[in-house]
Amino acid sequence: MDRRQKKTRAAIFAAFRALLTEKSYGKITVQDIIDRADVGRTTFYTHFETKEDLLKALCEELFGHIVDSALDSANTRGLYSDKAAPASVFCHLLQHLRENDGIAGLLSCESSEIFLRYFRASLNKLIEIQLVNQGRAINRSIPQDFLINHISGSFVEMVLWWIEGRMARTPEELDGYFRAVIEPVFYV
Repeated sequence: MDRRQKKTRAAIFAAFRALLTEKSYGKITVQDIIDRADVGRTTFYTHFETKEDLLKALCEELFGHIVDSALDSANTRGLYSDKAAPASVFCHLLQHLRENDGIAGLLSCESSEIFLRYFRASLNKLIEIQLVNQGRAINRSIPQDFLINHISGSFVEMVLWWIEGRMARTPEELDGYFRAVIEPVFYV
């Protein structure tokens, strides 16, 4: 993708994000998006076949980025350029959420259920990679897919609680609380 295409795609994403903070996903039209992004209809459809494709691409970019960053503990760009990344993947993820108001806003906007679904799917992958594949003895009395779903659901609810409380607690505090609750259930 060339520079012009990247710029156009970024403008469409920015317009869509802004519209999502103003009204529900179902009430947003492609016309609203192209008007806000100041692009033509043909240009929009060159990048995305439908509004749903735009939503999927936005979620993949947002959540893929934060999950990939959380998995890459050696990542020293941006958030960790002046300090070491945290040992806990959950703390790392919380720090990224705190630094990116756009994601927190989407998780708490009128259309949040759509974003929460994508967020949970990304979390499921992250939890499986980070917890299941650590080599520690996993609680086998409960099905693994149930545990992963339970942990991701719990994490999402914690993030929503945190956002509603204006992120008053630090990522490190939340990470400690979260791991204290999930590790006894997940590990033997």
